[in-house]
Amino acid sequence: MADFTDPTQSTDPALKRGTFVGLGAGALAYAPGGISAPLSPGQGFGAPHPPVVAEDDPEILVIRETLHHGDRTLAAYAALPKRQPAGGIVVVQAIWGVDAQLRDVVRRFAKEGYATIAPDLYAGLDAPSGDGATEVKPFADAAAKTADATVDADILAAANWARTPPPVLRLPPRTLKVGVTGFCMGGSNTLRQTVDNAPSFAAAAVWYGKVRYGTTGNNGPITPIALAYADDITVPLLGSFGGRDTSILPDDVRALDARLRIDHDIKIYDEAGHAFFDDTRQSYVATAAVDGWRRTLAWFSRHLA
Repeated sequence: MADFTDPTQSTDPALKRGTFVGLGAGALAYAPGGISAPLSPGQGFGAPHPPVVAEDDPEILVIRETLHHGDRTLAAYAALPKRQPAGGIVVVQAIWGVDAQLRDVVRRFAKEGYATIAPDLYAGLDAPSGDGATEVKPFADAAAKTADATVDADILAAANWARTPPPVLRLPPRTLKVGVTGFCMGGSNTLRQTVDNAPSFAAAAVWYGKVRYGTTGNNGPITPIALAYADDITVPLLGSFGGRDTSILPDDVRALDARLRIDHDIKIYDEAGHAFFDDTRQSYVATAAVDGWRRTLAWFSRHLA
């Protein structure tokens, strides 16, 4: 069963909407060389907005894919660069599913040169569309029906697609190194891949995913067993967390950072709360989102080459 965090109720109230507006004056754009940079104010970030990378962007090809493993079939949203991919990336959904913002993220990675795919982990669970959704309960109900083993198998099927994407662009076939990244619930599921599906991934980037494994909440000091999995992580791990996140406690993040034995880069953004990368919602904090995106691109460039 997925660990559920309500992204609408997981930020210290000291970070008011006015602060989001002040920090949210910039958003992701594509400057020469593929480095993200702030846009000018007034672009509508922090609420539903036109995509950063459109589906008809001439540099990418969008594919509605179908994945299979065992007797399970699930949809996936994928995008390819119209050049030889630099690597593959699996994007793991947040609580809202493969919504408009997550699909935009898939296209952003494709524009950066990666064969990118987001599997629908809610397949068969009758979850509603997350596009513009504000009521979290239907998604919490769907998340509660997921199982770790099924989610791992879904993500592994997506990784296999990204490793050898379909030759729809008639490029020379090439086996790619694959990274995995995810947000909120998807961050927790991404973190689990660094143990459960470690041989399939060359790098991972976690965005504000739960770090206490197998616990029901954040009450009391973190116990050693809640971080014991860190000793088994073999995938280079980048993490981006919010200092004002009340669901993923900064002290827990620091405890994980201290325990990791593999190549890692864990950063806590003091100005940000939970879900700070979702530029379609009020939780968005541009300074943290832009820097986290820059670090993520650098991480995948380093490990997927």
